[in-house]
Amino acid sequence: MQRQFLYDEDITADVRFVSFFDETGRFDLAIVKTDRFFGKRLVLDMQRNRFAILGEDDLAEPGLLEDAFGLDAEAAAALRSFLEEVIA
Repeated sequence: MQRQFLYDEDITADVRFVSFFDETGRFDLAIVKTDRFFGKRLVLDMQRNRFAILGEDDLAEPGLLEDAFGLDAEAAAALRSFLEEVIA
């Protein structure tokens, strides 16, 4: 079977690694900023092995962080509060 690439590019990205905790738990994140994803960030949760491509508009979507990262409402609110500072 012949492999057909849709794209294969090397890019430069800004990556921020951050770890924090509060009363809801611990978050170990990698936040990747590139010229891809229409200005959104690739947010990787290294504790839970989950990721999502997020922009400011996504943070306002009810239930999105809960579903994407497998969080309860309280932990999602803590993550949302942090990401609003980072992504804005």
